[in-house]
Amino acid sequence: MTWQGRIESVHYAADAGAPMTTPQSILAIAGIGIEGDRYSRGEGTFSYTGGARRQITLFEAEVLETIARDHNVQLANDECRTNLVTRGVPLTHLMFRTFRVGDVLLHGLKLNEPCARLNEVTGKRVIKALIHRCGLFCEILEGGEIRPGAVVTPANSVAKSA
Repeated sequence: MTWQGRIESVHYAADAGAPMTTPQSILAIAGIGIEGDRYSRGEGTFSYTGGARRQITLFEAEVLETIARDHNVQLANDECRTNLVTRGVPLTHLMFRTFRVGDVLLHGLKLNEPCARLNEVTGKRVIKALIHRCGLFCEILEGGEIRPGAVVTPANSVAKSA
């Protein structure tokens, strides 16, 4: 698998249901989640599901463009309710695979499906537009800082300079 993508934006929410914050960077903590994020403290809306899958979540920017074009639904990067918005990253192909976001090592665990909570928080009807393309839940294997522009590559490849 040869490809290279980038991080477009980074996000977290301090409390369940709170608007997503878009800082200049986030700190991914191995085995825990994003520093300051509700799920790293087990306080997110879906924390009851347990396990590693809510440590960090990714969403493709290309999906936002597709749903705007095909479904006339405008959803901003922070409205996806995920931690990382990517470009050029084949998230569906990263299930059960290890990959790097800059120096951070992630492992894809499960594809995310949209839920009614996303409609509630955004005030938009987005569920049908996002079925089977709502992002990827990942485990953080090696932590570190993630900023917009970070290169995303398969774990077994070396990132090319921009």
